[in-house]
Amino acid sequence: MEKNNRPDTPCVAVCSTTFDDVCRGCGRTVAEVADWVFMTQEQKNVVWERILAGGYPRRN
Repeated sequence: MEKNNRPDTPCVAVCSTTFDDVCRGCGRTVAEVADWVFMTQEQKNVVWERILAGGYPRRN
């Protein structure tokens, strides 16, 4: 997914952190989800790169 074509947030409305601190829908940590609106674009890009490399966000 190219930076220019990314949605505002990786959220896919499949929120679950039941077994650990990483959402099974978007791949962000609980802290990243909570802080997302306060992050700079550079910080968001770092998160995007990590979650995309991990196969997130998962849309079913």
